[in-house]
Amino acid sequence: MLAKVTRRRCALSGAVGLALLGAGLPATAADDSGPDLSRFYHQKINWSKCVGMEAPKDLQCGKVTVPVDYAHPRAGTLDLALARYRSTAQHKRGSVVLNFGGPGGAGVPELAAGGDDFMELTDEYDVVSFDPRGVGRSSPVSCGEGTDEALRATDDDKALSKDPRDVLGRLREAAAQCAEHSGPVLPHIGTVNVSRDLDVIRAALGDKKLNYLGFSYGSRLGAVYAAQFPKKVGRLVLDGVDTLTEPVSEQGVAGAAGQQTALEDFVDWCVKDIACPFGTDARGAREQVVRLVASLDADPVPTDFGPAFTGQDLVGAISQALYSEELWPSLERALAELVEEGDTTGVLAFAGGGSGFLTRRPPSDDPTNSPLADVEDIPFDNLPAALMAVNCADDPDRPGADRITRDLARLRAAYEQASPVFGRYRLTEYLMCYGRPKGTDYIREKVRDVRTPKMLLVGTRGDPATPYRWTVETAERLGDSAVVLDNKGEGHTGYGFSRCVHRKVDDFLLYGTLPPSGSSCGPEDDE
Repeated sequence: MLAKVTRRRCALSGAVGLALLGAGLPATAADDSGPDLSRFYHQKINWSKCVGMEAPKDLQCGKVTVPVDYAHPRAGTLDLALARYRSTAQHKRGSVVLNFGGPGGAGVPELAAGGDDFMELTDEYDVVSFDPRGVGRSSPVSCGEGTDEALRATDDDKALSKDPRDVLGRLREAAAQCAEHSGPVLPHIGTVNVSRDLDVIRAALGDKKLNYLGFSYGSRLGAVYAAQFPKKVGRLVLDGVDTLTEPVSEQGVAGAAGQQTALEDFVDWCVKDIACPFGTDARGAREQVVRLVASLDADPVPTDFGPAFTGQDLVGAISQALYSEELWPSLERALAELVEEGDTTGVLAFAGGGSGFLTRRPPSDDPTNSPLADVEDIPFDNLPAALMAVNCADDPDRPGADRITRDLARLRAAYEQASPVFGRYRLTEYLMCYGRPKGTDYIREKVRDVRTPKMLLVGTRGDPATPYRWTVETAERLGDSAVVLDNKGEGHTGYGFSRCVHRKVDDFLLYGTLPPSGSSCGPEDDE
């Protein structure tokens, strides 16, 4: 469920999870109450031409070094990949840092691909993004064959019904493979530590305050930063606001329901077009989608690399494509190629999240120094592996085998009622945290009533991944600092799809001008 937000491109979503390992660490990384972190806070970034990737000529790349474990900063370090577009201003305000969502989304390639959407911000800022720890070139995590094994375990309907403990045992073995392939970063992945990394990045950029624009999962990261470093908050925008309170099991149901609604909207559009592979009747077309998923689960299609393409792979691909109406024609073509020719090329482009990384070399097991990974060495499964690692680390409600076994039938019914297409897929995400170390309750317990300058929260009424009510609930939880902008539109997040939202966000970041809380943008504002 990755979330992305640039115009004319998809919106990567991350609407699952909550806090992290190491939440008991000191909240102010640069104070005197914890280990000495001064060498990390005093570093400078050496910017240079981006190498090893296709990038615009004006994009520069760099890195910062952070401790693997903030409680023991001498035990090892890792490098975080950065990229920036330089400000055009003679006297710039500093930097604005972007997080495109996920969790598991690599910021450097996203900024390279979608930087045009943020060029207005270079009037005052350097526009910066980064690959969070465990993601992209920043010590990428991998599960090797563990992800496929976990999917095979959860795809076994008979075992789930008759012997769920066997399935849970297989999930525990898959989790062990993730630990084996990911190296020392895995126990220290998750939003609380990424937030601490974000503060090191702020200091290395030379900024006294963090100016930040976070989409989807990036809103979770921004909220955690506001709680950990309230005195360092500058102008923060959270777009496509994540929940801070709902357990992962409930978030999955909400996500499945939202995606089902988006799928039905797509089908209603598709059947009006002669090229739609599902005919002209909307109800019949929705039933065909369900049958297509079931048939691919029963008889997967071989691919040129990696495992065969299953129905659940198709569900993941469709979920990516539904984040923006502008992707509907591409999704229609990809589905037609699959249905009529058995060609998976188009749907695989969505399923892969656009990463294009096909190698599987695991990260080094040496924790003493972890330089940036080469682009060609980023594991093919890094996106799903990082997503699961962060969401599981952020989850304080890790149920044991007894509870899962007892609740499984009820959970399956709830997920399938929410969506006959996405329900099983989202339930699998929930189950795949089994066998991993328990997460923390930092976000649920500590991220509330933050004492920061005003921050802008954008919620979109038709968002399939982060329901609008999460924006309202998160604003209430954050307290008086939160200002809500109600985007009465469709799609995941608002900045990339609504000119009104885009303008109001830029006005706040550039000039400090906030809309009145509760004000709105509507379709008429974009005409």
